Amino acid sequence: MARKVIITCAITGSIHTPSMSPYLPVTPGDIAREAIAAAKAGAAILHLHARNGEDGRPAFSPEAYRQFLPEVHAATDAVINITTGGAVNMTLDERLAGALDVSSEMASCNMGSMNFAIFPVLDKLKTFKHEWERQFIEGTRHAIFRNTFADIEEVFTRLGQVHGTRFEFECYDVGHLYNLKHFVDRGLVKGPIFLQFIFGILGGIGPDPENLVHMKRIADKLFGDGYQWSVLGAGRNQLPLITQAALMGGNVRVGLEDSLTIGPGRLATSNAEQVTLIRDLLTRLGFEIATPDEARQMLGLKGRDKVRL
Repeated sequence: MARKVIITCAITGSIHTPSMSPYLPVTPGDIAREAIAAAKAGAAILHLHARNGEDGRPAFSPEAYRQFLPEVHAATDAVINITTGGAVNMTLDERLAGALDVSSEMASCNMGSMNFAIFPVLDKLKTFKHEWERQFIEGTRHAIFRNTFADIEEVFTRLGQVHGTRFEFECYDVGHLYNLKHFVDRGLVKGPIFLQFIFGILGGIGPDPENLVHMKRIADKLFGDGYQWSVLGAGRNQLPLITQAALMGGNVRVGLEDSLTIGPGRLATSNAEQVTLIRDLLTRLGFEIATPDEARQMLGLKGRDKVRL
């Protein structure tokens, strides 16, 4: 039988700003439409951030999420996966607010503190739609994306233990795998584990193919066969790395949060365009695309009926 591959689509994120692409979903209506279209194109999991609908800046309040989540939940059976990463300038309480409010099936969990920088984009991007964008981008030169052991324990306690939410463990470097193993050894994390290897962020591991092989090797060493894994390739690294991941036995993540392009020098016009591209490629390679319910079974999720929407 053909192997099932889970497609995650990260719809908008908090790093790209409106001036970087006219296709980046910003308003609640944009985010809802893009998420629904991505699910219809084949995404089993929708990784979601909220934004201020007026100027596109990252938002965190439950009210901001509830401007689009009910519509997405009603129109699709996709797994709703809400960020706990938020943005680098948010507090942990702010980052947890959306997922706690709706008791989400899944949430991201960042597995270590790091430099997380996008300021080099200022060498190319000279004009801005909104005043906040330049300052936000420049601020990543000085910021640390904080995810201490205490912070991670709080995510596990408040969201995992209380709500039964399971996690997309975002690992930006090899050390993050060892951080996760620490929590597994303490009994705070139980399988099935879903790892998201992230390549190409300035401050994290580079997008070299051999780094993907190395991350997988270390994950095998630490977690045996008791985990599922996926790959996020930032920017132009998206398609080559996720294709490599699929051929190595992994799952894939696409979306305008991770890459604004669909090919060299060409902006993606929608999240669904990226989903369709990888879905068709995976199908041609002989894989089957996991449905939302198949993804729930593979990842041990509690079910969409347990979400408060």
